[in-house]
Amino acid sequence: MNENRPIGERSDAELRGAVVVGLVAGQQPRVVKEAARFAELFRVPLVVVTVDVGRYLGFDDPTGMVPTANIELASAAVAADAEAVELECANVLVDHDVTWTVRQLSGDPALAIAGLADDLDASLIVVGTRRPGLGESLREFFNGSVAARLSHRQSRSILVVPNAKPIPADQPLVPEA
Repeated sequence: MNENRPIGERSDAELRGAVVVGLVAGQQPRVVKEAARFAELFRVPLVVVTVDVGRYLGFDDPTGMVPTANIELASAAVAADAEAVELECANVLVDHDVTWTVRQLSGDPALAIAGLADDLDASLIVVGTRRPGLGESLREFFNGSVAARLSHRQSRSILVVPNAKPIPADQPLVPEA
């Protein structure tokens, strides 16, 4: 395996069998560390996926381009989030012997991650649990858990990495107002 470094844009064929990890900016480093550990064990690349939920696939273009349509005008924030994910990964992966790349996708996170995992014939999908807080609880209530939706929409194994500080059993998952 090459020394730890981002491998830049690679074709799907070059990433065949990779471990795919879905991340958002500010997510616990534990998620990417676990994904890297499995990529090292399997001797495959690590593909870090960040999904822009403010864009969706418009149509399939026969040229292979991925045209999208905006449903939100926050492209600068989305680009900043993608850059933050890449920087966070670079910092976390410094001690791991794994080659890695970042892919930014659009649309529904579960569908986007599952689609990429299919394209790459991924060996494993890794996701983290949601961040604690009312905003994340509401988002999960309306959109559902990415991990749960992934488990119903594809056949690959999924590793769900718990938050570093789990919510105690006697505390409700959604804080009462």
